[in-house]
Amino acid sequence: MSKTTTDTSPEGLGAAGSQLSTAPQEDTSTPPSLGVIGWARWFWRQLTSMRVALLLLLLLSLGAIPGSLIPQTGADASKVDDFRKAHSTLAPVYDQLGLFHVYSSVWFSAIYILLFVSLIGCIVPRTGQFVGQLRSRPPGAPKRLDRLPAYTTWRTTADPEQVREQALALLKKRRFRAHRVGDAVAAEKGYVRELGNLAFHIALIVLLVAFASGQMFKSDGTKLMVEGDGFSNALPMYDDFKSGSMFQADDLVPFSFDLKDFTGTYEMSGPNRGTPRTFQAKIAYSEGAYGKQRTTTVKVNEPLRIGDSKVYLVSHGYAPVITVRDGKGKVVYHDAVPLLPLDGNVTSQGVVKVMDGYRDAQGTKEQLGIRAFFLPTYGGGTNVLSQFPALLNPVLNLEPYHGDLGVDAGLSQSVYQLDQRHLKGYKDAKGAQLRDNLKPGQTMKLPNGAGTVTFEKDIKEWAGFEIVQEPGGGWALGGALAAIFGLAASLFIQRRRVWVRAATGPDGVTVVEMAGLGRSESAKVPEELSDLAGTLYDRAPGAPESAAPADDDTNDDTDASHVVPAEGAEQ
Repeated sequence: MSKTTTDTSPEGLGAAGSQLSTAPQEDTSTPPSLGVIGWARWFWRQLTSMRVALLLLLLLSLGAIPGSLIPQTGADASKVDDFRKAHSTLAPVYDQLGLFHVYSSVWFSAIYILLFVSLIGCIVPRTGQFVGQLRSRPPGAPKRLDRLPAYTTWRTTADPEQVREQALALLKKRRFRAHRVGDAVAAEKGYVRELGNLAFHIALIVLLVAFASGQMFKSDGTKLMVEGDGFSNALPMYDDFKSGSMFQADDLVPFSFDLKDFTGTYEMSGPNRGTPRTFQAKIAYSEGAYGKQRTTTVKVNEPLRIGDSKVYLVSHGYAPVITVRDGKGKVVYHDAVPLLPLDGNVTSQGVVKVMDGYRDAQGTKEQLGIRAFFLPTYGGGTNVLSQFPALLNPVLNLEPYHGDLGVDAGLSQSVYQLDQRHLKGYKDAKGAQLRDNLKPGQTMKLPNGAGTVTFEKDIKEWAGFEIVQEPGGGWALGGALAAIFGLAASLFIQRRRVWVRAATGPDGVTVVEMAGLGRSESAKVPEELSDLAGTLYDRAPGAPESAAPADDDTNDDTDASHVVPAEGAEQ
């Protein structure tokens, strides 16, 4: 086996040492001094370089951090308003930088578009180069194989043609692309590395497109539903609704569903007492205007999927059924009133608004507003908070008012808040505001025969749903998976070339040379060449020592499985 000290630079190896990657060469030249075209070409080369693409990707990641830490107007405008009130000095600075709407800001969009253009400009030429490599054959062997990083040689009595045929069959069996060139066999392997590299970059583009389309065409709305209520996926049905800039009402997926029953269970004892065990909503839904009705159960983190829409179960609470009668005993209100939870034990509050039909004992037409405070498990005494989230000892505290609710002024108001500017409270016997705690089935009498308020025994539950429509979700998932597999292929698969030369020596004995060349970081080329050489040596064993010429001063080792790297070369 010979060991040589030679120049292993690609320039000294000709076509055999050509670049084993489609990565573009970095241009380190200085910018041109004159000419608009020259500057444009220089800028384009810099923009499409891998260094700039990685920098833009880093900037995009850093730019997304404020969007996660700072309240965003597109996600929760109320939190943004609270932030402005709490940080009067910092808020104007954030407004100037666009930090309250990061993903639609000018600077984030600029980074996004530049990264998109950079990836396109990088992928197109590399794809053409890769296709050209696939259509071409591995280059022929250089004249001096001992210049390559991994090299071995031996002498054999086998015929050169026989050795080349055996080498060709062996390399093809090991999934090399191999062919004969002159007195040698040329082979190459590891094209999946470049394919993975291209797949990774294309997947990034798919992710960018999916993210952009998801932001522009997405919709996100919420709906609170009491047991027995129905919902149709149309804009007027939502309690709150947000959408992307390109969203149209016709883009909503047509479906409807009814909330049949909600069930919540809790730990009854132990250190985790009161911790939720299960939250689930039984619904009946149908797709389209005339779809067949089907039933399913929606649980936390187990949404109902209909087309591009997902229906999530996000909240729940109680809706006591309240009946209001006027001074003549006529029922003017009978409905389940959803109350909003204040704590983990579902202590809840809300408002009952009787806007039409009520008349007092004298027949005067008025409106009623009743504050409601609900405890699913009343602890007795002066406890004002529920002791457990389940309905173990429910109590409803009512505080009635009469007058004008302000709903006829044409201004919108929350159904959970009471505007008391034009209301008067009912007084008890001591002249204080009338309040009373009711258990299911009990009734509060309003003063002076003004009517009654009954807390019915039927206590319903409500569920809060979030309906999300993200048309780019599937593409984003596919792009992410493709990026992971592409990156893994580009990191763990090595591109390498192998040559086997068999020629008759001056003494008539066949000399076999094998050499391998891979990327500089590939440490497996010598090992792989050693394995290939060992297998080929078994098919073309070394010649006896007597066949060697007397004046041969080379130190040939008959063990072809021992590969000696050239001095100064990467192993």
